[in-house]
Amino acid sequence: MKKRLRLRINKFTLYTFFLDIIVIIGLIVINTTSFKTFWIPTAMTTMTHKYLAYTLYSKDTVNDIMKKNYIDQVNEDMNLDDIVIDSSKKKHYTSKYEKELFDRDPNNDVYKIIRLEESRFKGYLVGIYDPADIDLAVTNKLGRMGQSVNNLCKEHGGLVGINGGGFEDLDGWGNGSIPYGAIIKDGKKIWQHSGGSGQLIGFTKDNKMYLTSKTPEDAIKSGMEDAVEFGPNLIVNGKVSKIHGDGGWGVAPRSVIAQRKDGVVLFLIIEGRLPGYSVGASMNEVIEILKRYNAYNAANLDGGASSTMSVNGKLYNRPSAGGSYGGRTVSNAWIVTNKKHKKAPK
Repeated sequence: MKKRLRLRINKFTLYTFFLDIIVIIGLIVINTTSFKTFWIPTAMTTMTHKYLAYTLYSKDTVNDIMKKNYIDQVNEDMNLDDIVIDSSKKKHYTSKYEKELFDRDPNNDVYKIIRLEESRFKGYLVGIYDPADIDLAVTNKLGRMGQSVNNLCKEHGGLVGINGGGFEDLDGWGNGSIPYGAIIKDGKKIWQHSGGSGQLIGFTKDNKMYLTSKTPEDAIKSGMEDAVEFGPNLIVNGKVSKIHGDGGWGVAPRSVIAQRKDGVVLFLIIEGRLPGYSVGASMNEVIEILKRYNAYNAANLDGGASSTMSVNGKLYNRPSAGGSYGGRTVSNAWIVTNKKHKKAPK
């Protein structure tokens, strides 16, 4: 009996010892600068999980970390003359990434999908050879209900689509019905709502990507054809925004749209919040990918659970939420429409 009691006591002591060790290690880890810099911005850039930052840290600590993690965007007007559209096939490549992008599928002369597999995240980059094929699809129930990127593609003839601007998402129940900021469609402002970034992301009538802080009315006068409001701008006129720390955006799923100097448009989707598969990417990591493929202008779109990619009417990526029903509903999507009736992909 005494031997059994001693054995139970020894087991309890052993369990307690290991628990103490785990707690001590945990306290050491959460108090390191590297963990704070990872944890706090990642939590604060979500719509519904900001409480995770305050669960571990005081308000002063959260504010201090966020002040050290921010983005200095390139503060200059875009030079649209730098974009000289050339959708012809290339004969010479400047890097293995350019070869990867322009080594076209003989059955698909419209776009190419490149799988990305980095050490802590996975995703896709899509190269769209002719920017005239880019269009903005907007939910047909604007103000009442959003639609999945899949459905937006199906309704608007999209071969490929990614989500666009942000929307009201109170307590994680937003359905894409109330977009933040402005939406410009076919040269007209069709929506304006508070909460936007003040930065328009879109394309002009001559298919050049246009990033501006002008009002929607002034942007339209400058030639803006389609636009959503989000950000930040990551690359402007070939110049990269300066990221302090992780920019205050943490590590998360990402959606980005970009354009090269030759007019080729890039869709970038990063999968994340999927432990054991893909954690997500920081803004610095996103910029490094964009630089590989010579993005000349680039802007961040709505990320997190909204980061969705559709190909030929089917959900293509693994979103952090909503994958079982084809991705969550959103306000709008950038889609590839094959306007010039090229050889359609099989």
